[in-house]
Amino acid sequence: MITTENNGNYANVNGLSMYYEVYGEGKPLLLLPGAVSGIDTAFGNLIPLLATDRQVIALEFQGYGHTADIPERPLSYEQFADDVIGLLHVLNIRQTDIFGYSTGAGVALQVAMRKPDLVSKLILASVTYKSSGQHPALIELYKLLTVEAMKDTPYEAEYLSTAPRPQDWPKHLAKAITFNQKIQDWSADDIRKIKAPALIIAGDADIVQPGHVVELYKLLGGGGLGELSMSASQLAILPGTMHTALTKKVNLLMAMIPDFLKS
Repeated sequence: MITTENNGNYANVNGLSMYYEVYGEGKPLLLLPGAVSGIDTAFGNLIPLLATDRQVIALEFQGYGHTADIPERPLSYEQFADDVIGLLHVLNIRQTDIFGYSTGAGVALQVAMRKPDLVSKLILASVTYKSSGQHPALIELYKLLTVEAMKDTPYEAEYLSTAPRPQDWPKHLAKAITFNQKIQDWSADDIRKIKAPALIIAGDADIVQPGHVVELYKLLGGGGLGELSMSASQLAILPGTMHTALTKKVNLLMAMIPDFLKS
């Protein structure tokens, strides 16, 4: 396990030069960002707080942020999960808590399904396990993943300032759209087999439908009567919160995440 702060590292994983940053000391907490996000736009406000008593390891997926794309390799949850598992092997981390946001939350689910012994606890923010769980209007949001619509956004600024090939921004957006439009249909039985307790978080105006979030919560052991049998998994719906603002709700998140991880 890494015990010292060492920001800005690369690891060779599955033919990928994966970028990651390390903050703080203690039990590892792996941060997995969302679509078209690097570390800063996804978790920049949270990392200093989470790292006060944890070793926080934040990474960037293939083609995101500092991690260069492999042009011939499609983006997929399964491949991202393989890369995460590979990074944990390189870092000699045998078990970790994982905090995934959006795409990163789906990857966290994949890691927990494939390598359950690697995962101690899951924080799943704005997550789906089936495409049907997405908000019906999300297709309209995908139309905004264009160079013109993303101009002068934090996501464009982050990519242009960190990517090994900033000129590939249009290619990256096109590849991200293809990835986001793939049908997601994971087995409920596979979800039920996950043993790691999960804190599931969504906004009340999120891209994930509330009913889908509740379904996932039940699959992960939640939904019972607490006075009789309290579930190890937890559910939180943040008020007045849209998808892109979820990880910016620092006060709300820090009111629940530390207690969940310590419980």
